[in-house]
Amino acid sequence: MFKILPTFVIALLTAGCASTKPVLYPNDHFSRVGQETAERDIENCMRLAESAGADSAGSSVGQGAAQTAGGAAVGAASGAVGGAVVGAAGSGSAIGAASGATAGLLHWLFSKPQRSPAFENFVDRCLQERGYQPVGWD
Repeated sequence: MFKILPTFVIALLTAGCASTKPVLYPNDHFSRVGQETAERDIENCMRLAESAGADSAGSSVGQGAAQTAGGAAVGAASGAVGGAVVGAAGSGSAIGAASGATAGLLHWLFSKPQRSPAFENFVDRCLQERGYQPVGWD
């Protein structure tokens, strides 16, 4: 079981790092240049936004840490209450904290990444100037 755990953790982190991208309306320009060129232009506009100082992650790591810590606190409190009922508040609290932290971390990993509005606006404008029509992010 302990040999499988690192593989599972890597899979979770990879899934959690999946990023959102702009969705483009298939206008004349998009039809002319094709999907491959549009993908390159999206990546280029995203790099330009980051180099201009727009934060692409919107403090993603901080959000993950906060959710993990919040889950641990809630888990510890509820575990202590449950443990106190059966006379083992300390171990109940520890089990609850571990469970809550895991739940908070997993929730963060599998939720959609939050981009900063400045980053999205920068990328959208960059794409519009190149002839695309962004309709949202997914």
